[in-house]
Amino acid sequence: MKRERMDFTLDTVYPPAEDSELLLEVALREVREDDEVLEVGVGSGFVAEKIKEKCQFLLATDINPFACKMAREKGIDVVRTDLVKGIRKKFTLILFNPPYLELDEIERKGDWLEKAIDGGKGGIEVICRFLDLVRDVLDERGRIILIVSSFNVPHVFEKIEKRGFRWKIVAKRYLFFEELYALKIESL
Repeated sequence: MKRERMDFTLDTVYPPAEDSELLLEVALREVREDDEVLEVGVGSGFVAEKIKEKCQFLLATDINPFACKMAREKGIDVVRTDLVKGIRKKFTLILFNPPYLELDEIERKGDWLEKAIDGGKGGIEVICRFLDLVRDVLDERGRIILIVSSFNVPHVFEKIEKRGFRWKIVAKRYLFFEELYALKIESL
């Protein structure tokens, strides 16, 4: 059995960008010492690395084996999985900077970086799958910090509410082509 080589470059793992910085900014304000934190889609480990000492426990997930390796090299406990599948623990704070763009067919390459960017139809298919699964790992008093784009609005708000969550915008970041929102989501 031939094993996939784990060499990687920045074109296999989503590099920290404005959305990563927004998630970190809000996570640093939101995290508490007694929190048990799950970062879904850890990517390079940019956020997890900076908050792991500020909480009681931190676990991360990513579907990308190269991202998992990069995060582990930063001392982050990470599970390779799709979103939260197979995770059996409850968390008080869940962080997710999901893929939120809809790529055109011509933009699709079928690589790992695409998985970090392409959110499917309307840019919200991955977000909807996450919302459908997240209750299994969210403590009853838990909070979710989710990054979304103005490209996802207002449909993403409707999808959140339809699944029995309340949301509020807790931070914004303006870019030249879109606006990013950090949402704080809680159960009703």
